[in-house]
Amino acid sequence: MYTLVYIEIVFINHSGVIMRRSARFLAIFSLGISPMVIATEEPGESQAGAAENAFILGIMDVRARAGGAGSESVITQDTLSKLNLETVGVALATEEGVSLSRNARNEDIISIRGFDSRQVPVYLDGVPLYIPYDGYVDFGRFTTYDLAQIRVGKGNASLLYGPNTLGGAINLVSRQPQEAFESDLRLGAGSGDRSMAAWNLGARQGDWYAQAGLSYLDVNSFPLADGFVDRKNNPTDTGNDRENAYSNDWKLSAKIGYTPNRTDEYALGYSRQEGEKGNPVYTGESQQGIRYWQWPYWNKDSLYFLSNTALDANNRLQVRLFHDTYENRINAFADDTYTRPGQRNFFPSVYDDKNVGASVEWINQSFSGHEIHLALHHKVDRHKEIASTSPAARYRDVTQSVAIEDIIDIDAASQLRIGGSYESREGREVHEWETGSADAGNAMIEYQRNLSPQLDIFTSLAHKTRFPTIKDRYSARLGRALPNPDLRPETALHAEIGVQTSPWQGANLTVALFQSRIDDLIQNNVVISDQCGGQFCDQAQNVGEARHQGVELSVNQRWSGLGSASLAYTYLDRDNLQDSSIPLTGTPEHRLFADSRWFVTPAFTLAVTLEIESGRLVPFAGSGQSQVVDLSGFSNWGFNGTWRVSQGINLQAGIDNVADNAYELSDGIPMPGRRWYSNVTFNL
Repeated sequence: MYTLVYIEIVFINHSGVIMRRSARFLAIFSLGISPMVIATEEPGESQAGAAENAFILGIMDVRARAGGAGSESVITQDTLSKLNLETVGVALATEEGVSLSRNARNEDIISIRGFDSRQVPVYLDGVPLYIPYDGYVDFGRFTTYDLAQIRVGKGNASLLYGPNTLGGAINLVSRQPQEAFESDLRLGAGSGDRSMAAWNLGARQGDWYAQAGLSYLDVNSFPLADGFVDRKNNPTDTGNDRENAYSNDWKLSAKIGYTPNRTDEYALGYSRQEGEKGNPVYTGESQQGIRYWQWPYWNKDSLYFLSNTALDANNRLQVRLFHDTYENRINAFADDTYTRPGQRNFFPSVYDDKNVGASVEWINQSFSGHEIHLALHHKVDRHKEIASTSPAARYRDVTQSVAIEDIIDIDAASQLRIGGSYESREGREVHEWETGSADAGNAMIEYQRNLSPQLDIFTSLAHKTRFPTIKDRYSARLGRALPNPDLRPETALHAEIGVQTSPWQGANLTVALFQSRIDDLIQNNVVISDQCGGQFCDQAQNVGEARHQGVELSVNQRWSGLGSASLAYTYLDRDNLQDSSIPLTGTPEHRLFADSRWFVTPAFTLAVTLEIESGRLVPFAGSGQSQVVDLSGFSNWGFNGTWRVSQGINLQAGIDNVADNAYELSDGIPMPGRRWYSNVTFNL
């Protein structure tokens, strides 16, 4: 589990300049030994301040100092393992301002301050990882065993990430070895016939290093909570476990790097993941759109080259080259026997996506107090969709951008970051529709100041954009939707102000107020139409003007030698300013996460967590019903115990949803009931 503590850090940046700044940190207390510290990164922690095992070239945040809580935060490898956060989706749900949902495709979808994963792209070591066709990422398919960090930027995320960071950016940072040889093995079991194994090993020999990881996670089902009811006319989930909820994911990652001197580094990385999953059947009141789907494969691989070269004492050049592929297949069946084919006009549906790209970044420190970054990005997205009864549909988008940021040291206690970018997208190939193009501009300014060792203030203003995806513009969604090729880019103006202080001994208080004004917001809505075989159609629309605003509050207390407690509260209000009759859906208004830990013995730690959400409005497309349904709020208790058996062996056991509460994050998609898990880790 984690708590926030206030620490002053000293580190050396790439120029050899010593930087000193107070910073907010997440600390993991487990096994009764000294805390393992991980940064909830303030604006400007340099790459030298990153976790020791993080792949430095994969970190995109370039700011050189600690600062406001509204900037890029970090979930480290220690947090992932100690909290049993096995997938990226579950891990992200522990962050302030982030909420999780699970859609009708059995995908984990995240939202950051009301912006979904189309608007908050995901990267692997700074390389775009999101699906070219729709921009969505199934965060439940990405396991965390080989990651060193998950970095989360919000509205003021760096423009150097490239296009489409409307609501922020998520960067999955891989491991980088520090020792001549290092290795760890983790094995686990749990509810739903869960079994997992993960092995990571690395080596550093002279100027060369290598890192590899192999993992496997298999889950057959999950237990249904007490009080669950399948509300369909013909129920499919009548037992104790969720039907067709299986998943199988394995992943191979490898990296080789060369560091010929103190400043230069070159690395070639590869990641391959293969998965399959079932799609549990909808259990709500709608009698339409009941899916009996299965994915026999969900595969993705990424090959990338990263480099950092010092041109002279004040200039560096960083290069990223990448090639990414994504393949999946959906089989549709007529009923829950999963033997009779259904929807023959559209299935099996096969995706064959590819994207290639490059970015070049020049960093200049010639001017005193300035660090200037100039980045060029070029990316080509290709999507090929193959259905059983129609020719393959092919699409190709080309996206380009240029971005500049300047980090200015005003004085020893304050820093200013300003930036701007221009980006364009051109549809070079479109199936059955006309091609088109669009362009957009972005800008941002951020200020941080340290008023005293106990008080920091931070504020930022950012204008961001997102181009609509291929699916946004052209998909008929298996005959259930109307295409909308005239969709315009979304734009958002983000404003944030906050304060961080230590009001009493052992305590840390952070308050951030934020507001985002969105124009031409794209959202999937239900419209009255007879072109989809019924009375309604889905359609992606530019809803108009919207506003996201809220407060993030965290209070954390540590009692030396006894334990710690923390409370994080998020209030999020989303309003459709153009048409209040069309609500913005999918996120809770209130969310609270609290945890408390007791150091029972020097070798044993007991942790208790509490997660509370208010209800949320979610889409509902049943015939003759409202467009939305209001889901009830919920609370979840959990606990785990960690025992250090010996220096190299740790045992962990825990229970999630202890009270076995029934709840949903999307209409008719029940979440797991009470589940147990156990893990053993060997540090070899």
